[in-house]
Amino acid sequence: MESFIGIRFKRETAKRFQEFSRTHFKSHTEAMATMLDFFFYNEISPKEKLGPTGRTIEANLKKRMNAIIAIIKAIEKDQTKPTVAMLHSLFTEIQPVKKPRLIAKSPEEFRAQFEDKKTE
Repeated sequence: MESFIGIRFKRETAKRFQEFSRTHFKSHTEAMATMLDFFFYNEISPKEKLGPTGRTIEANLKKRMNAIIAIIKAIEKDQTKPTVAMLHSLFTEIQPVKKPRLIAKSPEEFRAQFEDKKTE
């Protein structure tokens, strides 16, 4: 069995590490070894930032998706629907309005029409 060595940590840091270790690993030794392996394998420093987190990436994606949806709705409203309406109106057959034909009357009929109006 390997021997243990004591390392001095501040109380608050030690408690945080113990809680983390209990939730994710079987022992504190395994937790520390896994963390060290992670940093050595990925050749990163624990002090440097890894970039945006999953939450910030998700928030940015949602903003961009909402912007895309707004653009598509604007295109549909301003371009697609009017174009479809114009095409529909071109292909629908309009029934011509039937107007009564003007028939030339003989001079006698014309005079009779005015005489009928005078007597009424």
